Amino acid sequence: MSFKIYTKTGDSGTTGLFGGARIPKHHLRIESYGTVDELNAHLGLLRDQLPDTADQQLMEIIQNRLFTIGSNLASDPSKEVKTPDLKEDDIQLLEKGIDNIDAVVPPLKNFILPGGHPAVSQGHVARCVCRRAERLVVALAEQEPDTVPPILIQYLNRLSDYLFMVSRKLSHDLGVAEIAWKPRES
Repeated sequence: MSFKIYTKTGDSGTTGLFGGARIPKHHLRIESYGTVDELNAHLGLLRDQLPDTADQQLMEIIQNRLFTIGSNLASDPSKEVKTPDLKEDDIQLLEKGIDNIDAVVPPLKNFILPGGHPAVSQGHVARCVCRRAERLVVALAEQEPDTVPPILIQYLNRLSDYLFMVSRKLSHDLGVAEIAWKPRES
């Protein structure tokens, strides 16, 4: 059995949620899970540039968790739709990753600019998209109380911290100097 990629059901500017409801494509819920999907694509590109196999494996786990977040956000909140869930262990895995990186990179003494190597820059792009996804999911949670499990926001928050540290680790592993922010003196 094969499925066509196009359904034509979105031609009117609406899209369907898991559970059947149709909402406008510009709805905050769609923006939220669409940005999570965009983040996942950026993480795929980042994963492909990671020199360390263990880091690649963790990034794949993270990508799977982002699909979990997306499936939760793409579900009709007015219906009981069974979706995968995040667990506190998922957040702890990110925290452990942050701590492991913090143990090997030099202490942060100033703000740093993205750049120095394409992989480092990709890590910062992913971090910024993650922050945008977090802002959108927070706004959705405020707009539609009790429809967004708080752990989704917590995970995105921790993930952006992790991606900052991955960028720092990449600079360290690739032997690329971090670029310090030099504010203009008045």
